[in-house]
Amino acid sequence: MKKTFLLFLCLLFLAGCSDSDDSPADDDIIENPQSGFLPCENGMAGIYPCNGYDLLGQINLTQFSASSANDIWGWTDTSTGKEYALVGLNNGTGFVDITDTEELIYLGKLPSATTSSSWRDIKVYQDHAFIVSEAGGHGMQVFNLTKLRNVANAPETFEADTRYTGFGSAHNIVINEGSGYAYAVGTARNDLYNGGAHFIDIQDPKNPIAAGGYGANGYSHDAQVVTYNGPDIDYNGQEIFIGANENQMTIVDITDKDNPSEISTIQYANLGYTHQGWFSEDQRYFILGDELDEINFGFNSRTLVFDLSDLDNPVLHYIYLGNTAAIDHNGYVKGDSFYLANYTAGVRILDISGIDGQSIVEEGFFDTYPSNNTAAFEGVWSIYTYFESEKIIVNDINSGLFVIKKSN
Repeated sequence: MKKTFLLFLCLLFLAGCSDSDDSPADDDIIENPQSGFLPCENGMAGIYPCNGYDLLGQINLTQFSASSANDIWGWTDTSTGKEYALVGLNNGTGFVDITDTEELIYLGKLPSATTSSSWRDIKVYQDHAFIVSEAGGHGMQVFNLTKLRNVANAPETFEADTRYTGFGSAHNIVINEGSGYAYAVGTARNDLYNGGAHFIDIQDPKNPIAAGGYGANGYSHDAQVVTYNGPDIDYNGQEIFIGANENQMTIVDITDKDNPSEISTIQYANLGYTHQGWFSEDQRYFILGDELDEINFGFNSRTLVFDLSDLDNPVLHYIYLGNTAAIDHNGYVKGDSFYLANYTAGVRILDISGIDGQSIVEEGFFDTYPSNNTAAFEGVWSIYTYFESEKIIVNDINSGLFVIKKSN
């Protein structure tokens, strides 16, 4: 009771009051007293610090019957035009219709395949969600998202359409929609691929098929896989895997699933934990986050930009330091913007239009964790920013789903 009261006071006065555990206890969960539209005015949207981004709506963890949140992805139903948030939770995956932000609709939950876990990851291909978790024996759940069109009694408890068990736990799932392959990474370190990538043919979503793997560079924490169309003409049309492999970034040609071939690896100074990255849209630059450099070396949020004009010889192009001490987590590129989940500092939107000239500038933010901006594992885990409506969905470990949008 005393801790809850103190937490309430620290929220009220925007003071620092944070634990560093990945899974907050019930009395650490932050409840939003107002879940409707809150414009960003004079640097605040209700209790949330902001710059240029409004709060459209929120669903908190209590409504999800969960104790923590993690990854997030989105789906647009091309038949109806409706937009949905696929919300990673400790005990399953929540589905929310965000089409009408005046009335967010929590449609229901697909429970975890085995046990609860702080780690869950979701991607989408051909109107199906593919879900992995670090829960033991979880495998990959496959869920037909078109079921969300006709939910009679929300919130429902859903069942997976199928479950792939070619691996047990996994930290992340990567999908190249151009090739129809999924890549489970961060599996058991002693498995066939050393915790590297398991290749899965998902062209028939309800019948996933094992298609080999790659583990020569060890454990892959996260990755991006693209059908390459960048400046290095030697690899045009090839399927390229870029893995964040804890102590290095690894680039692999995986076009031939039976014979993947390392292209190059790269390390960098003050390496803490090579975590996650994303290509610029022209595939010249790879924007990488290191999850432990802020803690280990005292940097402000540090983002590394590599020039991959020559995939065989990656070059560190630029280092951007943010405005706070918060740890950077997952980041995604859309156009000339890099949307960065920045844990306790919320969502940071970086203008990368000047990236050629080694210039990155913060253009806005929305801070879902107002308590502080310290280097701690609290606040925003991930974001999804690819809706045509330009809504951005944000998943906060401590307080659940936020829907935000750039102010008019």
